Amino acid sequence: MLNTMAHRLRQPLPGAQPRLRFEMPPVQEEDQTAPESETSARFGHPGPRMSSQHPLYVGFMGTVGVGVALLVYWIGSSTTQLLLWIVAALFIALGLDPVVRWLESKKFPRAAGIVAAVSTLGLAMAAFFATLIPTIVQQVTEIVEEAPRWITDFINSDFFRSIDNQYGVRERITQELEKFVNNPEAIGGIFGGVVGFGSTVANGLFGALIVLVLSLYFLAALPAMKKWGYRLAPRSRRARVEALSEEITGSVGNYVIGQAVVALVNATYAFIVMSIVGVPFAVLLAFVVALLAFIPLVGGVIAGVIVTLIALTAGWQTAVVYAICYFAYLQFEAYFISPRIMQKAVAVPGAVAVISVIAGGSLLGVLGALIAIPTAAAIMLLVKEIFIVRQDKH
Repeated sequence: MLNTMAHRLRQPLPGAQPRLRFEMPPVQEEDQTAPESETSARFGHPGPRMSSQHPLYVGFMGTVGVGVALLVYWIGSSTTQLLLWIVAALFIALGLDPVVRWLESKKFPRAAGIVAAVSTLGLAMAAFFATLIPTIVQQVTEIVEEAPRWITDFINSDFFRSIDNQYGVRERITQELEKFVNNPEAIGGIFGGVVGFGSTVANGLFGALIVLVLSLYFLAALPAMKKWGYRLAPRSRRARVEALSEEITGSVGNYVIGQAVVALVNATYAFIVMSIVGVPFAVLLAFVVALLAFIPLVGGVIAGVIVTLIALTAGWQTAVVYAICYFAYLQFEAYFISPRIMQKAVAVPGAVAVISVIAGGSLLGVLGALIAIPTAAAIMLLVKEIFIVRQDKH
């Protein structure tokens, strides 16, 4: 009975047709004397090409080239946000691809490996934020409650009194507050800022959802995308293009995973030191350190300066002890932790790394700073394997 039901379930539904798929054309053999395929016979024979020196050809192709360039520029300027989402999704997909390939080497189907990798990442992020968000809300509330006292202590300090006696700071602040309160445009600007902040948060959540969905699609279709990309290259250069592309994508994936591990270790160490020396809001600041540590080279330094300034509220001794411990760790990380974690990732000279991070941050913000070093490594690899090799032959 059960065997009969299972056999019926495996049978296709009556009238059902297989799903149409866009298949890649077969590779053409070098033997031109072979019989033509059905597709060639069906669509006829290609005629002779127009001479590239013909004035009509030159004028037409020049006009088309200018038009295509203008069209690409208009599309790029109109879809900047979408392009950033695509780059971020592709960056995440390349970061998870080494994990999926490792699972495939353990006889896991690729679909199961994708589900396992994404599910593990999602559960880890959910558990992390479920633990972190209540603490962050509590500590942000404490900051808001303590802010008036900090302001009052600063106003009553001898330093502020001496500045106020010389420059009349208190009177100037009072005048500016009165102007602000009596200005309806300023009040309207506050409400507009609140609405704008709400729309920014909504757009951010929507963008995160789009990036997540695109990452899943890219991760699932990455082998097919690579295969299609390699077929766009001439057959004589296809093997070299494939080798270079695999090297670049592999190094990017190893870089993403390595940078995530480095950021996690950095934030864990900072949290332990902050808890020992008594820096306030340790959990919130550890989260900030983890985010900034994803930015290579400068992220850790910025995080150390921010936490040190906040540690001054607990006393200058606390700030000095934390600064010594954290910046000493940055040196240890640079010479012992990062080289071991990043040994399979990218290798970029220090000066090139700093310039690329600054340039990437100026062009694309945080995302540009994150992808700057892998991009620089890819460019250096292409220059080394293509341009320099070609120059050495002349």
